[in-house]
Amino acid sequence: MTNHIVLFEPQIPANTGNIARTCAATNSPLHLIEPLGFSTDDKHLKRAGLDYWHEVNITYHENLAAFLTYVGENPLHLITKFANQVYSEVNYQDERDHYFMFGKETTGLPETFMRENEEKCLRIPMNDQHVRSLNLSNTVALVVYEALRQQNFPALELQHHYEHDKLD
Repeated sequence: MTNHIVLFEPQIPANTGNIARTCAATNSPLHLIEPLGFSTDDKHLKRAGLDYWHEVNITYHENLAAFLTYVGENPLHLITKFANQVYSEVNYQDERDHYFMFGKETTGLPETFMRENEEKCLRIPMNDQHVRSLNLSNTVALVVYEALRQQNFPALELQHHYEHDKLD
């Protein structure tokens, strides 16, 4: 059972770097659907991911069709503000790999694709009168940690003792 993070045509390197860091912290593979709005050797991308970039299992997909072939019959969840179902209402404890797809920062996921897969669309509750959307890297963290919480945080340390622990 693995939680996969999927970015559809990401445009902002700092967001992808932050998401890569979250992927490293949660053992979540990162899937990047091309075209990307930046080079993955971009200094801003690496700065945002700090020294964790090499710890992330990254798969590049030439386009959406190639990714959909790759994912096959595994559960695919489309994260969008236009969904009617809330992300925390889904059961992620079914021992299957889950793929969480997030759209590009400026336009989200393609409308036709979402309409064809409306039952897979999930929403994070927010006050839409105040903001258009949440930051992409924040949405990834919210969703993957909900899945992990339901799965009892597999292979993650619930406690850790540091050599110079501030709470000792």
